[in-house]
Amino acid sequence: MHQEKIISQTISFVQKTLKDAEGGHDWFHIERVYKNALLIAKEESVDEFIISLGALLHDIADAKFHNGDETVGPKVAREFLESLDVSNDVILHVTNIISNISFKGGNFDQQFTSPELDVIQDADRLDAIGAIGIARCFNYGGFKNRKLYDPAVAVNLHMTKAEYKKSTAPTINHFYEKLLLLKDKMNTKTGKKIATQRHEYMEQFLDQFYREWNGIG
Repeated sequence: MHQEKIISQTISFVQKTLKDAEGGHDWFHIERVYKNALLIAKEESVDEFIISLGALLHDIADAKFHNGDETVGPKVAREFLESLDVSNDVILHVTNIISNISFKGGNFDQQFTSPELDVIQDADRLDAIGAIGIARCFNYGGFKNRKLYDPAVAVNLHMTKAEYKKSTAPTINHFYEKLLLLKDKMNTKTGKKIATQRHEYMEQFLDQFYREWNGIG
């Protein structure tokens, strides 16, 4: 099957699969990551077919919505790509990307690397910061019925992977435990450039948030 047709069918599959997904992890999130990945890829030496499939399928079954089971996403992606007779080396690369793309707290060692993973990981992380990142963060916090902020709950930068996944801390804490850390974890030149601007926007938001919280602005 021609690569363009495979990508087209993958888009349709993802749109159908995620039609009822939580707002921060729905088709529009996938579409933004897909577009950002292709943008970043223009300045990198990478396989754009792998980039396209990896970006489109990276959150096809996010572990957060499957009781923490990280095997579901790669399994769903593999079965779908096998149904399109995609070559096994491409499928292996894509499933390795899905298994290793996510931020899982400070004590997670990535088990696989590739230039394509670097690009998609940057694109995914860019969607977690800036204006949309802020919106997604509070949307998910509401979805999980978390407090906006509680000064009595300290930020924890030393969580294990298991602790990070089970955290019920207020949404503002997530900025310090993940979002503000992403700028320095970017892999590509383009990703770092975009992340710097979005990072600054989040810092401005937090400054204003605390001013309003404390009744001074």
